[in-house]
Amino acid sequence: MEAGRADKGAGRESRRIRRLRGYLAALRKRLPVGQRLRDGVEHALMSTAAALAAYLPTQALGLREGFWAAITAIAVVQTEFGATRTTARDQFVGAAIGGVIGVAVVLTTGQHIASYAIAAGLSVLAAWLLNVATAARLAGITATIILLVPHPGTSAQQMMLSRVFEVGWGVSVAIAIVWLAERLDPHSAA
Repeated sequence: MEAGRADKGAGRESRRIRRLRGYLAALRKRLPVGQRLRDGVEHALMSTAAALAAYLPTQALGLREGFWAAITAIAVVQTEFGATRTTARDQFVGAAIGGVIGVAVVLTTGQHIASYAIAAGLSVLAAWLLNVATAARLAGITATIILLVPHPGTSAQQMMLSRVFEVGWGVSVAIAIVWLAERLDPHSAA
């Protein structure tokens, strides 16, 4: 009985959150063009700075596929620091979950399409069970990268470590860029 009430309550909360997101999106669309332009330029500059700062040192850091750090930085940068932190957590946790499960599946069943299906499904499920459902997509994406993207001369374990480090680096740079931008923005003083 208690579990049924908790499930209904959680469902109601999820619907409320989706409704609030819809309201926020509608409010953003009603902003004047000039404000949208200023906000867009600010976001574009932060995203570009984060992508470049994440990508440029990847070779020196020994990261073979530095583009993942740049992609992660762009995906993480939000217009405010709290949202950036949440997105960063999702990116990193999702990469870690998908990486660990992807490697575990490859080591136990080999690398074929059935293994991929198992790894992707288990990665999404694990994120939900660990109460980070917002990281589920990223977990599935990382499992996909480990099992479907060819990496000649690289083991699944090396690929997982590389992916997690690249994501971690991109996340760290994005957080630093948004944190710095908020402190330099004279309009963000609270």
